[in-house]
Amino acid sequence: MADAQTHQADTRPHLRFLGGVGTVTGSKYLIEAAGKKILVDCGLFQGLKQLRLRNWNRFPVDPAQIDAVILTHAHLDHSGYLPLLIKNGFRGPVFCTSGTRDLCTILLPDSGFLQERDADFANRQGFSKHKPALPLYTEKDARTCLERFITKDFDQRFEVVPETHVQFHRAGHILGAAIVALTIGKTKLVFSGDLGRYGDPVMYDPSPMRQADYLIVESTYGDRTHEAADPEDALADVITRTAQRGGAVLIPTFAVGRAQSLMYHLEQLKRTRRIPDLPVYLDSPMAVNASDVFCDRFEDHRLTQKQCRAACGVAHYVTGVEESKSLDQDRMPKVILSASGMATGGRVLHHLKAIAPDPRNAILFAGFQAAGTRGAAMVAGAEAVKIHGAYVPVNAEVDNLRMLSAHADRTEILGWLKNFETPPRTTFITHGEPVASDALRLAIEEQLNWTTHVPEHLERIRLEES
Repeated sequence: MADAQTHQADTRPHLRFLGGVGTVTGSKYLIEAAGKKILVDCGLFQGLKQLRLRNWNRFPVDPAQIDAVILTHAHLDHSGYLPLLIKNGFRGPVFCTSGTRDLCTILLPDSGFLQERDADFANRQGFSKHKPALPLYTEKDARTCLERFITKDFDQRFEVVPETHVQFHRAGHILGAAIVALTIGKTKLVFSGDLGRYGDPVMYDPSPMRQADYLIVESTYGDRTHEAADPEDALADVITRTAQRGGAVLIPTFAVGRAQSLMYHLEQLKRTRRIPDLPVYLDSPMAVNASDVFCDRFEDHRLTQKQCRAACGVAHYVTGVEESKSLDQDRMPKVILSASGMATGGRVLHHLKAIAPDPRNAILFAGFQAAGTRGAAMVAGAEAVKIHGAYVPVNAEVDNLRMLSAHADRTEILGWLKNFETPPRTTFITHGEPVASDALRLAIEEQLNWTTHVPEHLERIRLEES
Protein backbone atom coordinates (compact mmCIF):
# COMPACT_ATOMS: atom_id res chain seq x y z
CA MET A 1 0.00 0.00 0.00
CA ALA A 2 2.85 2.38 0.85
CA ASP A 3 4.49 1.66 -2.51
CA ALA A 4 1.23 2.47 -4.31
CA GLN A 5 0.90 5.72 -2.43
CA THR A 6 4.49 6.68 -3.29
CA HIS A 7 3.86 5.87 -6.95
CA GLN A 8 0.70 7.98 -6.89
CA ALA A 9 2.58 10.89 -5.29
CA ASP A 10 5.24 10.71 -8.02
CA THR A 11 2.59 11.36 -10.69
CA ARG A 12 1.79 14.77 -9.25
CA PRO A 13 3.10 17.86 -11.08
CA HIS A 14 6.67 18.86 -10.38
CA LEU A 15 8.53 22.12 -10.90
CA ARG A 16 12.28 21.99 -11.46
CA PHE A 17 14.61 24.99 -11.50
CA LEU A 18 17.18 24.47 -14.26
CA GLY A 19 18.41 28.08 -14.23
CA GLY A 20 17.59 31.60 -13.17
CA VAL A 21 18.10 30.89 -9.44
CA GLY A 22 20.98 32.38 -7.48
CA THR A 23 21.66 34.48 -10.57
CA VAL A 24 19.87 36.76 -13.04
CA THR A 25 20.75 34.60 -16.05
CA GLY A 26 19.95 31.22 -17.56
CA SER A 27 16.22 31.23 -16.76
CA LYS A 28 14.74 27.75 -17.30
CA TYR A 29 11.80 26.26 -15.39
CA LEU A 30 10.67 22.71 -16.12
CA ILE A 31 7.11 21.59 -15.38
CA GLU A 32 6.51 17.83 -15.36
CA ALA A 33 2.90 16.65 -15.26
CA ALA A 34 0.89 13.71 -16.63
CA GLY A 35 3.88 12.35 -18.48
CA LYS A 36 4.55 15.68 -20.25
CA LYS A 37 7.43 18.11 -19.87
CA ILE A 38 7.10 21.85 -20.52
CA LEU A 39 9.98 24.31 -20.30
CA VAL A 40 9.20 27.92 -19.41
CA ASP A 41 12.09 30.04 -20.76
CA CYS A 42 15.29 28.67 -22.22
CA GLY A 43 17.99 31.19 -21.38
CA LEU A 44 21.75 31.35 -21.65
CA PHE A 45 23.89 31.69 -18.56
CA GLN A 46 25.94 34.90 -18.77
CA GLY A 47 28.35 36.86 -16.58
CA LEU A 48 30.66 34.92 -14.25
CA LYS A 49 32.74 32.19 -15.90
CA GLN A 50 31.41 29.48 -13.59
CA LEU A 51 27.90 30.37 -14.77
CA ARG A 52 28.83 30.52 -18.45
CA LEU A 53 30.38 27.06 -18.19
CA ARG A 54 26.92 25.67 -17.36
CA ASN A 55 25.93 26.34 -20.98
CA TRP A 56 28.37 23.59 -21.99
CA ASN A 57 27.12 21.03 -19.46
CA ARG A 58 24.86 18.21 -20.53
CA PHE A 59 21.26 19.41 -20.24
CA PRO A 60 19.63 18.03 -17.06
CA VAL A 61 16.76 16.54 -19.10
CA ASP A 62 16.91 14.85 -22.50
CA PRO A 63 15.78 17.68 -24.85
CA ALA A 64 13.94 15.12 -26.97
CA GLN A 65 11.64 14.41 -23.99
CA ILE A 66 10.52 18.05 -23.67
CA ASP A 67 7.11 18.57 -25.29
CA ALA A 68 7.01 22.37 -25.58
CA VAL A 69 8.84 25.57 -24.67
CA ILE A 70 7.12 28.78 -23.57
CA LEU A 71 9.06 32.06 -23.68
CA THR A 72 8.32 35.03 -21.45
CA HIS A 73 10.40 37.35 -23.65
CA ALA A 74 13.30 37.62 -26.09
CA HIS A 75 16.31 38.62 -23.98
CA LEU A 76 19.07 36.01 -24.30
CA ASP A 77 19.02 35.14 -20.60
CA HIS A 78 15.50 33.84 -21.31
CA SER A 79 15.73 32.63 -24.92
CA GLY A 80 19.40 32.24 -25.87
CA TYR A 81 19.77 28.50 -25.16
CA LEU A 82 16.99 27.55 -27.59
CA PRO A 83 19.23 26.87 -30.62
CA LEU A 84 21.30 24.41 -28.58
CA LEU A 85 18.19 22.73 -27.13
CA ILE A 86 16.92 22.12 -30.68
CA LYS A 87 20.37 21.11 -31.92
CA ASN A 88 20.45 18.48 -29.14
CA GLY A 89 17.07 16.93 -29.93
CA PHE A 90 14.12 19.12 -28.89
CA ARG A 91 11.40 18.71 -31.54
CA GLY A 92 8.41 20.52 -30.04
CA PRO A 93 6.88 23.97 -30.55
CA VAL A 94 8.10 27.22 -29.01
CA PHE A 95 5.19 29.42 -27.91
CA CYS A 96 5.61 33.18 -27.49
CA THR A 97 4.05 36.52 -28.39
CA SER A 98 4.61 37.99 -31.86
CA GLY A 99 6.78 40.76 -30.38
CA THR A 100 9.03 38.14 -28.78
CA ARG A 101 9.25 36.23 -32.05
CA ASP A 102 10.22 39.38 -33.97
CA LEU A 103 12.98 40.23 -31.50
CA CYS A 104 14.26 36.63 -31.33
CA THR A 105 14.60 36.79 -35.12
CA ILE A 106 17.27 39.44 -34.46
CA LEU A 107 18.79 38.26 -31.19
CA LEU A 108 19.26 34.54 -31.75
CA PRO A 109 21.06 34.63 -35.13
CA ASP A 110 23.27 37.41 -33.79
CA SER A 111 24.10 35.26 -30.76
CA GLY A 112 25.04 32.36 -33.05
CA PHE A 113 27.18 34.64 -35.20
CA LEU A 114 29.04 35.92 -32.12
CA GLN A 115 29.57 32.35 -30.88
CA GLU A 116 31.17 31.46 -34.21
CA ARG A 117 33.26 34.63 -34.30
CA ASP A 118 34.55 34.11 -30.76
CA ALA A 119 35.49 30.50 -31.51
CA ASP A 120 37.30 31.57 -34.68
CA PHE A 121 39.16 34.32 -32.80
CA ALA A 122 40.18 31.86 -30.07
CA ASN A 123 41.51 29.44 -32.67
CA ARG A 124 43.48 32.13 -34.50
CA GLN A 125 44.95 33.50 -31.29
CA GLY A 126 45.56 30.05 -29.80
CA PHE A 127 44.34 30.93 -26.30
CA SER A 128 41.55 28.33 -26.01
CA LYS A 129 42.12 25.15 -23.97
CA HIS A 130 40.03 23.31 -26.58
CA LYS A 131 41.58 22.27 -29.90
CA PRO A 132 39.76 23.47 -31.85
CA ALA A 133 37.48 25.88 -29.99
CA LEU A 134 33.88 25.34 -31.09
CA PRO A 135 30.84 27.63 -30.89
CA LEU A 136 28.03 26.70 -28.53
CA TYR A 137 25.84 26.94 -31.62
CA THR A 138 25.99 28.63 -34.99
CA GLU A 139 24.01 31.32 -36.77
CA LYS A 140 22.50 28.57 -38.91
CA ASP A 141 21.40 26.69 -35.77
CA ALA A 142 19.69 29.85 -34.55
CA ARG A 143 17.85 30.45 -37.82
CA THR A 144 16.71 26.82 -37.85
CA CYS A 145 15.37 27.21 -34.33
CA LEU A 146 13.11 30.09 -35.39
CA GLU A 147 11.08 27.69 -37.51
CA ARG A 148 9.66 26.21 -34.28
CA PHE A 149 8.06 29.44 -33.10
CA ILE A 150 4.28 29.69 -32.79
CA THR A 151 2.92 33.10 -31.79
CA LYS A 152 -0.10 33.80 -29.62
CA ASP A 153 -1.83 37.08 -28.75
CA PHE A 154 -1.89 38.55 -25.28
CA ASP A 155 -4.83 37.25 -23.22
CA GLN A 156 -5.50 34.42 -25.71
CA ARG A 157 -5.98 31.06 -23.95
CA PHE A 158 -4.40 28.15 -25.80
CA GLU A 159 -3.56 24.51 -25.20
CA VAL A 160 0.11 23.53 -25.00
CA VAL A 161 -0.37 19.82 -24.35
CA PRO A 162 -3.58 18.02 -23.35
CA GLU A 163 -5.11 19.49 -20.17
CA THR A 164 -2.46 22.22 -19.98
CA HIS A 165 -3.36 25.75 -21.07
CA VAL A 166 -1.47 29.03 -21.19
CA GLN A 167 -2.27 32.72 -21.37
CA PHE A 168 0.18 35.55 -21.98
CA HIS A 169 -0.36 38.83 -20.10
CA ARG A 170 1.66 42.02 -20.56
CA ALA A 171 4.75 42.27 -18.38
CA GLY A 172 6.03 45.63 -19.67
CA HIS A 173 9.85 45.38 -19.68
CA ILE A 174 10.41 45.10 -23.48
CA LEU A 175 8.35 44.52 -26.61
CA GLY A 176 6.39 41.29 -26.39
CA ALA A 177 7.36 40.55 -22.77
CA ALA A 178 4.78 38.37 -21.07
CA ILE A 179 3.65 37.11 -17.71
CA VAL A 180 2.87 33.42 -18.27
CA ALA A 181 -0.24 31.92 -16.65
CA LEU A 182 -0.03 28.13 -17.02
CA THR A 183 -2.92 25.90 -15.90
CA ILE A 184 -2.47 22.14 -15.47
CA GLY A 185 -5.89 20.68 -14.85
CA LYS A 186 -7.08 22.90 -12.01
CA THR A 187 -3.63 23.97 -10.79
CA LYS A 188 -2.47 27.41 -11.91
CA LEU A 189 1.16 28.53 -12.04
CA VAL A 190 2.06 32.14 -12.80
CA PHE A 191 5.56 33.05 -14.02
CA SER A 192 6.25 36.78 -13.77
CA GLY A 193 9.05 36.74 -16.35
CA ASP A 194 10.85 40.08 -16.09
CA LEU A 195 8.41 42.67 -14.75
CA GLY A 196 8.59 46.16 -16.19
CA ARG A 197 8.19 49.50 -14.48
CA TYR A 198 5.00 51.31 -13.51
CA GLY A 199 4.49 54.64 -15.25
CA ASP A 200 7.24 54.04 -17.80
CA PRO A 201 6.91 56.63 -20.58
CA VAL A 202 7.43 53.98 -23.29
CA MET A 203 6.25 50.54 -22.12
CA TYR A 204 2.87 49.58 -20.68
CA ASP A 205 2.49 48.71 -16.99
CA PRO A 206 2.65 45.03 -15.98
CA SER A 207 -0.81 43.44 -16.06
CA PRO A 208 -2.30 42.76 -12.63
CA MET A 209 -2.74 39.08 -11.74
CA ARG A 210 -5.47 38.02 -9.33
CA GLN A 211 -4.89 34.34 -8.56
CA ALA A 212 -2.28 31.60 -8.66
CA ASP A 213 -1.73 28.36 -6.81
CA TYR A 214 2.01 28.79 -7.34
CA LEU A 215 3.88 31.95 -8.27
CA ILE A 216 7.39 32.22 -9.70
CA VAL A 217 8.52 35.86 -9.38
CA GLU A 218 11.72 37.59 -10.43
CA SER A 219 13.89 39.44 -7.89
CA THR A 220 16.52 41.29 -9.95
CA TYR A 221 16.02 44.39 -7.80
CA GLY A 222 14.53 42.63 -4.82
CA ASP A 223 16.92 44.37 -2.43
CA ARG A 224 16.56 47.98 -3.59
CA THR A 225 14.38 50.70 -5.00
CA HIS A 226 15.23 52.78 -8.03
CA GLU A 227 16.21 56.40 -7.65
CA ALA A 228 13.23 58.73 -7.80
CA ALA A 229 15.17 61.19 -9.97
CA ASP A 230 13.92 62.04 -13.45
CA PRO A 231 16.12 60.16 -15.95
CA GLU A 232 16.04 63.12 -18.32
CA ASP A 233 17.41 65.40 -15.59
CA ALA A 234 20.25 62.93 -14.96
CA LEU A 235 20.99 62.48 -18.66
CA ALA A 236 20.98 66.23 -19.25
CA ASP A 237 23.36 66.81 -16.34
CA VAL A 238 25.95 64.25 -17.47
CA ILE A 239 25.78 65.13 -21.17
CA THR A 240 25.99 68.89 -20.56
CA ARG A 241 28.96 68.82 -18.20
CA THR A 242 30.82 66.30 -20.36
CA ALA A 243 30.31 68.44 -23.47
CA GLN A 244 31.51 71.51 -21.57
CA ARG A 245 34.84 69.84 -20.88
CA GLY A 246 35.10 68.72 -24.51
CA GLY A 247 34.38 65.05 -23.88
CA ALA A 248 32.21 62.33 -25.38
CA VAL A 249 29.50 60.35 -23.58
CA LEU A 250 29.52 56.60 -24.17
CA ILE A 251 26.40 54.75 -23.09
CA PRO A 252 26.82 50.95 -23.10
CA THR A 253 23.35 50.00 -24.24
CA PHE A 254 21.13 46.96 -24.15
CA ALA A 255 20.19 46.73 -27.83
CA VAL A 256 16.62 45.61 -27.21
CA GLY A 257 14.51 47.92 -25.08
CA ARG A 258 17.03 50.22 -23.44
CA ALA A 259 18.40 51.66 -26.69
CA GLN A 260 14.92 52.67 -27.78
CA SER A 261 14.04 54.18 -24.38
CA LEU A 262 17.30 56.16 -24.36
CA MET A 263 16.61 57.53 -27.82
CA TYR A 264 13.16 58.60 -26.66
CA HIS A 265 14.67 60.54 -23.73
CA LEU A 266 17.44 62.03 -25.89
CA GLU A 267 14.90 63.21 -28.46
CA GLN A 268 12.88 64.87 -25.70
CA LEU A 269 16.00 66.59 -24.36
CA LYS A 270 17.10 67.78 -27.78
CA ARG A 271 13.65 69.02 -28.77
CA THR A 272 13.36 71.06 -25.57
CA ARG A 273 17.00 72.23 -25.90
CA ARG A 274 17.97 70.89 -22.50
CA ILE A 275 21.21 69.46 -23.86
CA PRO A 276 23.70 70.85 -26.39
CA ASP A 277 22.96 69.95 -29.98
CA LEU A 278 25.51 67.11 -30.07
CA PRO A 279 25.47 64.33 -32.63
CA VAL A 280 24.01 61.08 -31.32
CA TYR A 281 25.19 57.77 -32.79
CA LEU A 282 23.56 54.37 -32.44
CA ASP A 283 26.45 51.98 -33.07
CA SER A 284 24.89 48.53 -32.83
CA PRO A 285 23.47 46.69 -35.83
CA MET A 286 21.23 44.72 -33.49
CA ALA A 287 19.90 47.88 -31.84
CA VAL A 288 19.24 49.36 -35.28
CA ASN A 289 17.21 46.30 -36.27
CA ALA A 290 15.40 46.26 -32.92
CA SER A 291 14.51 49.93 -33.39
CA ASP A 292 12.90 49.08 -36.72
CA VAL A 293 10.80 46.40 -34.96
CA PHE A 294 9.98 48.91 -32.23
CA CYS A 295 8.55 51.35 -34.75
CA ASP A 296 6.71 48.63 -36.65
CA ARG A 297 5.00 47.41 -33.49
CA PHE A 298 3.87 50.70 -32.00
CA GLU A 299 0.71 48.99 -30.71
CA ASP A 300 2.93 47.19 -28.16
CA HIS A 301 4.07 50.37 -26.41
CA ARG A 302 2.73 53.76 -25.35
CA LEU A 303 4.26 55.87 -28.12
CA THR A 304 2.34 56.92 -31.18
CA GLN A 305 3.86 56.11 -34.55
CA LYS A 306 4.90 59.76 -34.89
CA GLN A 307 6.60 59.78 -31.47
CA CYS A 308 8.30 56.50 -32.23
CA ARG A 309 9.71 57.73 -35.53
CA ALA A 310 10.94 60.91 -33.85
CA ALA A 311 12.67 58.95 -31.08
CA CYS A 312 14.37 56.53 -33.45
CA GLY A 313 15.31 59.44 -35.71
CA VAL A 314 17.33 61.26 -33.05
CA ALA A 315 20.39 59.08 -33.70
CA HIS A 316 22.52 58.47 -36.73
CA TYR A 317 22.59 54.72 -37.33
CA VAL A 318 26.14 53.39 -37.68
CA THR A 319 26.26 50.17 -39.68
CA GLY A 320 29.77 49.77 -41.11
CA VAL A 321 32.85 48.82 -39.10
CA GLU A 322 34.93 51.62 -40.61
CA GLU A 323 32.35 54.23 -39.63
CA SER A 324 32.32 52.78 -36.12
CA LYS A 325 36.10 53.11 -35.89
CA SER A 326 35.96 56.71 -37.11
CA LEU A 327 33.85 57.69 -34.09
CA ASP A 328 36.86 57.07 -31.85
CA GLN A 329 39.23 58.98 -34.09
CA ASP A 330 36.98 62.07 -34.02
CA ARG A 331 37.53 63.72 -30.60
CA MET A 332 34.59 66.13 -30.85
CA PRO A 333 31.87 65.95 -28.16
CA LYS A 334 29.18 63.41 -29.01
CA VAL A 335 26.89 60.75 -27.55
CA ILE A 336 27.45 57.13 -28.55
CA LEU A 337 24.98 54.37 -27.78
CA SER A 338 26.61 51.00 -28.33
CA ALA A 339 25.95 47.42 -27.25
CA SER A 340 26.37 45.54 -25.05
CA GLY A 341 24.74 47.07 -21.98
CA MET A 342 27.09 45.39 -19.47
CA ALA A 343 30.16 45.87 -21.70
CA THR A 344 30.57 42.12 -22.10
CA GLY A 345 31.11 42.23 -25.87
CA GLY A 346 30.25 44.00 -29.09
CA ARG A 347 31.39 47.30 -30.57
CA VAL A 348 31.19 49.08 -27.23
CA LEU A 349 34.49 47.42 -26.25
CA HIS A 350 36.36 49.24 -29.00
CA HIS A 351 34.79 52.54 -27.89
CA LEU A 352 35.72 51.83 -24.27
CA LYS A 353 39.37 51.38 -25.22
CA ALA A 354 39.34 54.85 -26.78
CA ILE A 355 37.08 56.68 -24.33
CA ALA A 356 37.84 55.19 -20.88
CA PRO A 357 41.41 56.56 -20.50
CA ASP A 358 40.43 60.22 -21.08
CA PRO A 359 39.07 62.08 -18.00
CA ARG A 360 37.15 64.49 -20.24
CA ASN A 361 34.82 61.67 -21.27
CA ALA A 362 31.94 59.96 -19.47
CA ILE A 363 30.79 56.34 -19.48
CA LEU A 364 27.15 56.12 -18.53
CA PHE A 365 25.60 52.75 -17.77
CA ALA A 366 21.83 52.45 -17.87
CA GLY A 367 20.63 49.58 -15.73
CA PHE A 368 21.51 46.36 -13.93
CA GLN A 369 25.14 45.21 -14.15
CA ALA A 370 25.49 41.50 -13.40
CA ALA A 371 28.34 40.20 -11.24
CA GLY A 372 31.43 39.38 -13.23
CA THR A 373 30.79 41.86 -16.05
CA ARG A 374 32.99 44.81 -17.00
CA GLY A 375 30.01 47.06 -16.33
CA ALA A 376 29.76 45.89 -12.72
CA ALA A 377 33.50 46.39 -12.27
CA MET A 378 33.47 49.93 -13.64
CA VAL A 379 30.41 50.98 -11.67
CA ALA A 380 32.16 49.64 -8.54
CA GLY A 381 35.12 51.92 -9.26
CA ALA A 382 37.63 49.70 -11.10
CA GLU A 383 40.71 51.67 -12.11
CA ALA A 384 41.25 49.44 -15.15
CA VAL A 385 39.35 46.75 -17.06
CA LYS A 386 40.67 44.00 -19.29
CA ILE A 387 39.60 44.28 -22.93
CA HIS A 388 40.93 42.07 -25.72
CA GLY A 389 43.72 40.74 -23.54
CA ALA A 390 45.06 44.06 -22.22
CA TYR A 391 44.15 46.32 -19.31
CA VAL A 392 42.60 49.68 -20.18
CA PRO A 393 42.77 52.48 -17.57
CA VAL A 394 39.42 53.95 -16.54
CA ASN A 395 39.94 57.69 -16.06
CA ALA A 396 36.62 58.79 -17.55
CA GLU A 397 33.69 59.71 -15.33
CA VAL A 398 31.57 56.58 -14.70
CA ASP A 399 27.98 56.54 -13.54
CA ASN A 400 24.96 54.24 -13.68
CA LEU A 401 21.48 55.63 -14.21
CA ARG A 402 19.64 52.86 -12.38
CA MET A 403 16.34 54.68 -12.70
CA LEU A 404 16.48 53.76 -16.40
CA SER A 405 16.26 50.07 -15.57
CA ALA A 406 13.52 48.14 -17.34
CA HIS A 407 13.08 45.92 -14.25
CA ALA A 408 10.60 46.62 -11.47
CA ASP A 409 12.26 47.40 -8.15
CA ARG A 410 11.30 45.92 -4.78
CA THR A 411 8.49 48.42 -4.16
CA GLU A 412 7.06 47.86 -7.64
CA ILE A 413 7.26 44.07 -7.31
CA LEU A 414 5.44 44.22 -3.97
CA GLY A 415 2.84 46.52 -5.52
CA TRP A 416 2.26 43.98 -8.30
CA LEU A 417 1.98 41.15 -5.78
CA LYS A 418 -0.72 43.04 -3.86
CA ASN A 419 -3.06 42.57 -6.83
CA PHE A 420 -3.46 38.90 -5.88
CA GLU A 421 -6.80 38.39 -4.15
CA THR A 422 -5.55 35.37 -2.19
CA PRO A 423 -1.96 34.32 -1.43
CA PRO A 424 -0.43 31.64 -3.64
CA ARG A 425 0.33 28.39 -1.83
CA THR A 426 4.01 29.10 -2.40
CA THR A 427 5.81 32.02 -4.01
CA PHE A 428 9.14 30.97 -5.51
CA ILE A 429 11.65 33.81 -5.70
CA THR A 430 13.94 33.52 -8.70
CA HIS A 431 16.02 35.48 -11.23
CA GLY A 432 18.06 37.38 -8.67
CA GLU A 433 21.45 37.28 -7.06
CA PRO A 434 21.33 35.71 -3.58
CA VAL A 435 21.16 38.93 -1.57
CA ALA A 436 18.39 40.36 -3.77
CA SER A 437 16.31 37.17 -3.69
CA ASP A 438 16.56 36.82 0.07
CA ALA A 439 15.69 40.49 0.63
CA LEU A 440 12.54 40.08 -1.46
CA ARG A 441 11.68 36.88 0.41
CA LEU A 442 11.88 38.72 3.70
CA ALA A 443 9.82 41.65 2.41
CA ILE A 444 7.06 39.35 1.10
CA GLU A 445 6.91 37.36 4.32
CA GLU A 446 6.85 40.46 6.53
CA GLN A 447 4.51 42.65 4.47
CA LEU A 448 2.17 40.07 2.90
CA ASN A 449 2.57 37.09 5.26
CA TRP A 450 2.91 34.75 2.26
CA THR A 451 4.71 31.40 2.14
CA THR A 452 7.90 31.82 0.12
CA HIS A 453 10.83 29.74 -1.04
CA VAL A 454 14.14 30.69 -2.66
CA PRO A 455 15.01 27.59 -4.72
CA GLU A 456 18.44 26.13 -5.39
CA HIS A 457 19.86 25.33 -8.82
CA LEU A 458 18.33 22.06 -10.13
CA GLU A 459 15.94 21.80 -7.15
CA ARG A 460 12.77 19.80 -7.91
CA ILE A 461 9.53 20.68 -6.10
CA ARG A 462 6.41 18.54 -5.98
CA LEU A 463 3.27 20.62 -6.47
CA GLU A 464 -0.01 19.88 -4.74
CA GLU A 465 -2.91 19.61 -7.17
CA SER A 466 -6.03 21.73 -6.65
